[in-house]
Amino acid sequence: MGIAKAVYRLPDDVINAKPFLKWAGGKTQLLDELYKRLPLSLVESGEIERYVEPFVGGGALFFFLKRNFKIKEAFLLDINKELIVGYKVVQRNVNELIRELSVMEEMYLKLPEQGRKDFYYNTRDEYNKQKECFDYVNYNFDWIKRAAYLIFLNKTCFNGLYRLNKKGEFNVPFGKYKNPVICDADNLIEVNKALKDTEIICADFEESKKYIRENTLVYLDPPYRPLNNTSNFTSYNEDGFDDYDQIRLANFFKEMDKRGAYLMLSNSDPKNENEEDDFFDRLYEGFIIERVRAKRCINSNAEKRGDINELVIRNYE
Repeated sequence: MGIAKAVYRLPDDVINAKPFLKWAGGKTQLLDELYKRLPLSLVESGEIERYVEPFVGGGALFFFLKRNFKIKEAFLLDINKELIVGYKVVQRNVNELIRELSVMEEMYLKLPEQGRKDFYYNTRDEYNKQKECFDYVNYNFDWIKRAAYLIFLNKTCFNGLYRLNKKGEFNVPFGKYKNPVICDADNLIEVNKALKDTEIICADFEESKKYIRENTLVYLDPPYRPLNNTSNFTSYNEDGFDDYDQIRLANFFKEMDKRGAYLMLSNSDPKNENEEDDFFDRLYEGFIIERVRAKRCINSNAEKRGDINELVIRNYE
């Protein structure tokens, strides 16, 4: 197995989708580094037989691959049920979603700042209240409104964060953006195209085992291990993702390696804060562990948003 040189191959029918949500830990800035580390055999063929992403998040790598490769089968999973609602609505009812968002955008942008703030908090309250009786299992037209709320809040909240309190309520404060793009209709249509023939599943990452076989490309981008006690400020679901889960994920990685899948994983590098912290070096001993430069973008202190190392771990040369 080899890794790729950074020369992109575009199919004739280019899908020009990018993430439709801002998502903490999104991989847009690392796409060149991830591309360089794709299996050379896949890059040379321009085709990926099967792609599985057990923590899809904003989906930056998936959309990048859809622009540059022919993917025959794709399976996107995430335990965050709100995120999955958003993906499924874009996949199934993108035009209705665009109509909802267009109305919200028009109403919001007409308002002065205090009016926008009130609109934001009223929407956030409605979003949290709706959760109490929302049917996350059976797809129906209520999902369209909920996906519109999710996208609206994501585009107008502080720093584009997704954070839940202990009650499982979205609690990110209002963000002061002059002209936020709430309804990016062109991109939503491209995302809809990218999600054709894609299976979208709300589940823990271990559920992805049933979709992984030999030569499957698997990208694992879990909630990052906090670099220190103050950086663990975001919960993406009610259960969180602690060191026990990181160990569980490493065991999953080893099990899928035995199946002959191509595995690539990203995570934070504890050595940014403590040179002696070899948590991941020990967990993934025997695999290729590389450190790449990335920007810390979500620190509340702007002075601390600098370059740091992130880990990219893979099981192939």
